[in-house]
Amino acid sequence: MFNCSGENMSEVGTSVTGSDQYFMALALQLAEKAAASGEVPVGAVLVDADKNILACAGNNCIARTDPTGHAEVHVLRAAAMKRGNYRLPQTTMYVTLEPCAMCAAAMVQARVQRVVYGAADPKAGALQSVYTIGTDGRLNHIFQVQGGVMAAPCGQILKDFFRKRR
Repeated sequence: MFNCSGENMSEVGTSVTGSDQYFMALALQLAEKAAASGEVPVGAVLVDADKNILACAGNNCIARTDPTGHAEVHVLRAAAMKRGNYRLPQTTMYVTLEPCAMCAAAMVQARVQRVVYGAADPKAGALQSVYTIGTDGRLNHIFQVQGGVMAAPCGQILKDFFRKRR
């Protein structure tokens, strides 16, 4: 896990687009670190309403032999421990790949307010591509979703990673 917890990014500005780009770029750095470790390159960053970074991580399923070792799960766990509460309202999750069903459901349980992702996942994306977890009103919490932020570099790192493995 990358140590960026507690960093204040209020100087990023108030532009949603500027903030989204900034935090997605950080998530992309985490994805690159995951790839360098042989993990599927996905990175995630969780920020509060004041743009303080609560936690950030990359995937590490392989290193920990843990099927729940997704970046989003690590981030939610670390932020919950930091806050002393599993509820994380008024937070935004930035993740380089559209979350899977497990991660989307965990964000519902954590009461994340907004999810911003880079590359869509046409095979397992659970926010917009295949399922609509967290946005369709079927569960007890709804969050906002913004997809496609820095989609090209977020998708390219995944393509490069899997091309090398084949």
